[in-house]
Amino acid sequence: MEGKMRAQVFYEPEVMKMEMIDIPQISANEVLVKVKATGICGSDLSYYYGHSPLGTSDGKGPLVLGHEFSGEVAEVGALPQSLGLFKVGDRVTCNPVMQCNACPACAEGKFNICPNSVVPGVTVNGAFAEYCKLNYTHVYKIDDSMSFEDAAIIEPLACGTYGVKKLDVKPGEFVVVFGPGPIGIMMTQLIKASGAGKVVVVGTRDYPLNMAKELGADYVINVKDTSSEYYAEDIVKRISELTKGKLADKVIVPTSSKKALQDALVVSGAGATIVYFGLPGADDKIEIPALATIQSDKTIKFAWLAPLVWPTAISAVANGLVRLDKLITHRFSLEDTEKGIQFMKNGKGDKLKGIIII
Repeated sequence: MEGKMRAQVFYEPEVMKMEMIDIPQISANEVLVKVKATGICGSDLSYYYGHSPLGTSDGKGPLVLGHEFSGEVAEVGALPQSLGLFKVGDRVTCNPVMQCNACPACAEGKFNICPNSVVPGVTVNGAFAEYCKLNYTHVYKIDDSMSFEDAAIIEPLACGTYGVKKLDVKPGEFVVVFGPGPIGIMMTQLIKASGAGKVVVVGTRDYPLNMAKELGADYVINVKDTSSEYYAEDIVKRISELTKGKLADKVIVPTSSKKALQDALVVSGAGATIVYFGLPGADDKIEIPALATIQSDKTIKFAWLAPLVWPTAISAVANGLVRLDKLITHRFSLEDTEKGIQFMKNGKGDKLKGIIII
C-alpha cells in the first residue's frame, strides 16, 4: 500500500513528534495492519523518559513506539495470501515479538529468548501510528465479540498467561499475587480460572486492590497505607492467619518492587513454587536464605514474555475467563500519545491501563 500515514515519532527522551511518514511496505511473508488501538506499556514509559535504551542498533530513535496493538488487516503478503490465512478486513490482535525461527533457542520453542527477535515499537517502527506491519505468523484473528480495546492488550495478558502457566496452579491451592497492576489483576483472574482455592493480592494502593477484589481476588492486603481497611503491618502473620499456619502454596511476583521480591520467599510455605515475573532494575538482587529454602524444598522460577501461549490468552478473553475492559481506565487519541504517556507516568488519580485509540 502506497501513501503516507500519521505517526508519533520518538526521537530522544521526552521528545516525540506527530509526523506524516511512509506507510510500511510489506514483503511476501508479512501482513499490514490498520491499527485501531495501542496499549501504553510500562516499557514505553521507560523508553520515553530515557530509563531504558531502545532495541535499535544504537539504542536511540527516531522510532515509532508502541507494541501492544490490534486492528484490521489492510494488506496481505503473497505467502499468507496463497495459504488463504488472511483477507483484508480481518479483525486481528498482534504478537510483536517476532523470533528468527533459526537459532538454537527457537529450535527448542524458546521463542522468548531468541537473540535475534524483531519487535515493532522496540527495534523497528511500531503501532503509535495508523499502520504497522508484522510477520503473518504473529497475527491472530479475533471474534467480532472482542473489542479492539481488549484485543490491544492481549499482549500483556499473554505474558501473564505464560507466568501463570509456569506457576502450575493445582485445584484448591492458596496463591499470593504481589502487585495489583494490570498484569497482576489479569493473573489473578487466570489463577482463579485455573482452580485456585483462594487468591490473595498484595499491593500499596486501595484502588487497584479493590479492582483485584472485584475481578476475583478472595483477599487483598495493603502493605503501605496504614489508613486502608486492608492494611497489614506483618504480611507473614496475615498470610499465616488466612492459611491456618500453612502459608502460600504458590506465589507470583508481577512487580519490580524489591520488597515484594523478598516477601515472596517468606510468605511461601514448604514445597511452594515462586515465579518472578516483574521487571526489576539491572542491579537489583534477590537474597535467598539458602539453607532454609533448600530444607523447605521450594521451587523458584522466572518468566519472560509469552512463548506458545497466545491462543490460550485469546481464548481466555473470548470465553469470559478474563475481563480486560475494567482495566482500561484512560483513553487518548493518537495526537495526544505523548500526553498519554506523561499522564500514565506522572498523572494523579486512579489509573490502571491507558490506551491510544487510533
